[in-house]
Amino acid sequence: MKPVFALITCFAAAPAVAAETAMPMTYGLFETAIAHTDLDSCPAQLAKPDTFCRATLRHDEIHVFAFSREDGNPLVGFASYAFDDLAQHLN
Repeated sequence: MKPVFALITCFAAAPAVAAETAMPMTYGLFETAIAHTDLDSCPAQLAKPDTFCRATLRHDEIHVFAFSREDGNPLVGFASYAFDDLAQHLN
């Protein structure tokens, strides 16, 4: 009966361990893992000082990811747009 208890204890602890080891999305991870294109400017909704944006396509939507230029380039924003509507959101 003890091995079963040990197994249950391990599974119960797994979410806590996963939460402690979660990695923030940084541009370095994004760049190597996700096919994307660089945007010259961020959509108004995501435009902030010291921020740059990258875009991905999926079906009929464009997904825009905003990254900070500071502190390892963490993800600081995200928005999705219908393909035909993105131009009106860009500067």
